[in-house]
Amino acid sequence: MAHLDRLQEPLRSFVAGLPCTNYPTTPWVSGPPLSLRKIALISTAGVHLAHDRPFQPDEGSYREIPGDSRAEDLVMSHVSSNFDRGGFRQDWNVVFPIDRLREFAAAGTVGSLSSSHYSFMGATEPAAMELAARDLAGRLARTGVDAALLVPV
Repeated sequence: MAHLDRLQEPLRSFVAGLPCTNYPTTPWVSGPPLSLRKIALISTAGVHLAHDRPFQPDEGSYREIPGDSRAEDLVMSHVSSNFDRGGFRQDWNVVFPIDRLREFAAAGTVGSLSSSHYSFMGATEPAAMELAARDLAGRLARTGVDAALLVPV
C-alpha cells in the first residue's frame, strides 16, 4: 500500500493537494434490512476472468465475474507504478472481497448474493464510466439486486 509520507516528490505534493470529498453516511434510500438484501460486489480494481479482454487505460466499461469464480480464475489489469498489487496476489479479498460476502451470506448477515459481480478499471474519469454504470445499474435492478458493495481501489 502506498503511504503519502513514503512517496517521492513531486508525486507527494501532487497527491497531498488533491481534493478529498467527504460523503454523508446516511443511506440514499430506505429498504429492507441487510439480512434480506441481495448483494452484488462492484470493484474498481480492474479485476476480470483470465480469458476476458484486459482493461485498457481510461476504459469506462466493466467486466462480469460469475459468482462462483475462484481466485485462480482472476487477473488484475490495473497497473500503475504507484499501485502495489502484492496484496491482491496474497489475498484477492483485498480488492474483491467475495469470500467475505459468501461468509456473510452463509451466516445470514446478508440475504443472498448476486449470481454475478463486476469490476471497473480504477483511475478512470467518472464521466467515461457513466454509460457503463447506468447499464450496470439497470442490469442489477433487473436481476433483483437491491444492494451493492462498492470496493474502490
